[in-house]
Amino acid sequence: MAHRALTVDRILPTDEARDLLELATELADRELAPKVVAHEQRAEFPREVLRTLGRAGLLGLPYPEEYGGAAQPYEVYLQVLEILAGRWLTVAEAVSVHTLSCYPVAAFGTEEQRKLLPDMIGGEMLGAYCLSEPQGGSDAAALTTKAVRDGDAYVVSGTKAWITHAQVADFYNIFCRTGGPGARGISCLLADRATPGIHPQAAERTMGLRSSPVAQVAFDEARVPADRLIGGEGNGFTIAMSALDSGRLGIAACAVGLAQAALDYAVDYARQRRQFGRSIIDFQGLGFTLADLATQISAARALTLAAARLRDAGRPYSVEAAKAKLFATDMAMRVTTDAVQVLGGAGYVADHPVERYMREAKVLQIVEGTNQIQRLVISRALAKD
Repeated sequence: MAHRALTVDRILPTDEARDLLELATELADRELAPKVVAHEQRAEFPREVLRTLGRAGLLGLPYPEEYGGAAQPYEVYLQVLEILAGRWLTVAEAVSVHTLSCYPVAAFGTEEQRKLLPDMIGGEMLGAYCLSEPQGGSDAAALTTKAVRDGDAYVVSGTKAWITHAQVADFYNIFCRTGGPGARGISCLLADRATPGIHPQAAERTMGLRSSPVAQVAFDEARVPADRLIGGEGNGFTIAMSALDSGRLGIAACAVGLAQAALDYAVDYARQRRQFGRSIIDFQGLGFTLADLATQISAARALTLAAARLRDAGRPYSVEAAKAKLFATDMAMRVTTDAVQVLGGAGYVADHPVERYMREAKVLQIVEGTNQIQRLVISRALAKD
């Protein structure tokens, strides 16, 4: 069954934004859709696809033009992510993680450090964001990876876990302890892949996103130049949390795109599949299910873009980002599960992509802060005066 084009009515702020979404759709159809099945089966990361997106300007959409970006509103960037996720979630998540990895330098870096941005957001350099650890995922303030100043360098020791792009990254944002316990003792270092003492481990065998290289990264007295300290000592936790607010919106957009793809496929199947002399979409039990899924997707899209508009306006958006991430990823899990059910037995086999969509949706409830953490963020905001 052919994947039909996503049909979503979009209100865009400029003609340039409309052109960018048309470019994203064209590249997604030409560069992503034909490759996804083979790459997922081989667990092969599509590095060249990321370079293509970078050269097309799609990796630097929210960043300033002076650094090679497109200076687009986050609202536009998230809609590009949604389009990419509808064709291949691995690539959309890679774009989201890479954009997150560029954020510390773009927002907190020195002018000298920002000279790296053109290659970063141009796709020639791929980034990794090293925050989580084997014994501490949600409790980021308790991380134990250490960085000790030694002359003109920091010596980094420790292990990071669940790092997207671990083996293929060209640079790593390392959140490490340079001071005492708690959030105030954390700093952020930018390390090159070639730094001696940085050892990516074997890739994890994941339920979904099998072409995405996720692994631990071990730091064995890796010497990172002191001029690669971002934002000064003790500001790493602030940088990490600020970046995650943006990253949560990226994951929400990925969830919307994945869910839309699942719905589109289920609708096509339900139109073509006939039982008792009728297309199964004409039975209310199934038609109403699809109607509910479509409504949930629209609601998640609206919530995500509303949070993005707050960000674009320079207003506080952390809580709204948490709401968007929570709702959109829980929604994607429901939609993909129901899409499998619509196909029945056919939905459980790899001949149809909905079984992959369902496996992929699960990770979105976990990355960039589990949905339990999102509920904690929201409930704490409600408890404040």
